[in-house]
Amino acid sequence: MSSPPRKRTRSAVAVLALAAVGVAAGVGLLDDQPSAASVVSATPGRPTPPGAPPHDPATGPGTGLGADGSVPDGVTVFDEVPAVANLDAALLDAVRRAATDAAGAGVTFEVNSGWRSAEYQERLLRDAVTQYGSAQEAARWVATAGTSPHVQGDAIDVGPWAAMDWLAQHGAAYGLCQIYANEPWHYELRPDAVGSDCPAQYTDPTQDPRMQQ
Repeated sequence: MSSPPRKRTRSAVAVLALAAVGVAAGVGLLDDQPSAASVVSATPGRPTPPGAPPHDPATGPGTGLGADGSVPDGVTVFDEVPAVANLDAALLDAVRRAATDAAGAGVTFEVNSGWRSAEYQERLLRDAVTQYGSAQEAARWVATAGTSPHVQGDAIDVGPWAAMDWLAQHGAAYGLCQIYANEPWHYELRPDAVGSDCPAQYTDPTQDPRMQQ
């Protein structure tokens, strides 16, 4: 916190600045949009803006309390919810081993998304088209049900930021690699990275040949 202003003229400036912050906050509340400082306040059921990890809703149309792969707050890689339990066994084993080691450094792995049903993936894609204004822009964040590694159980989105940072530094030792430069939360298993390094990242999913199928 900064010290109080020493001159009356600066006090007036401070009042105006606080008023401007208040107006901006009010606009944000009216628009129901996350602030830049609130990196986890994503719009439920939609991909988040660049730089913020996604969050899937715990409930909603057709979610069946997570049966479709939606994830409530606070789920870890050790919980037996469908989004975690339906992941590829080798991927889940690698993530849990990494999470166990990260815990020794005081870092907890939470799951923002994992396995998803095809229906849920398509709903996320429709919402992304609405949010971003075009199918082309939405494709930078959400794949189709036919191409998404989440639907195959081959991808996990982790949080919070401390977990992402830990994986960025140590993930290759477990074969866990960030695949897309614009999604620091998205990890997949690349066994060849163990003892070596992860492959070069794609700029975003539209550069991934798997998304062209």
